[in-house]
Amino acid sequence: MTQRVELAAVMDRLAVDGLITDYAVAVDDGDWEAYRNLFTPDGRADYRSAGGIEGDAGAVAEWLAESLRLFSMRQHLIVNRRVRFEVLERDTGDTARVQADYVNPMRFAGDGSAAPDFVCGGRYSFGLLRTDDGWRLRDVVVREKWRRLPDGAGASPQAE
Repeated sequence: MTQRVELAAVMDRLAVDGLITDYAVAVDDGDWEAYRNLFTPDGRADYRSAGGIEGDAGAVAEWLAESLRLFSMRQHLIVNRRVRFEVLERDTGDTARVQADYVNPMRFAGDGSAAPDFVCGGRYSFGLLRTDDGWRLRDVVVREKWRRLPDGAGASPQAE
């Protein structure tokens, strides 16, 4: 590999990492316009394993906005990011897949306690496409693996 190719690969990895971070921040901050803008026009998200919906990014953003009103605090921690660049129409590196684990503590609105009321964790699968505007999400699939319910109700492993 030449230095130019290696530099391009590093820049792509940084851009992809930034997009995944922007995704988490948009959800945690409830910035649904930013959330929609992270996706390609035909982008989709699937939250069914966590009790949600599957659909285009606009419909999912509306569902998230309504569902997450229950929580006054949300904080995604997205870790162990595995990035794989793929080939689209014989052009190397125009698509990517990211697998990443998450932990998501949340506090119910109106709760004055210091500890989160609800914590869940699992794995994301992100499909990305390089566009004229930079990297965008084509698909997001959430695979919730576990959750801890309020008041120590216990952990609930989810089917993978």
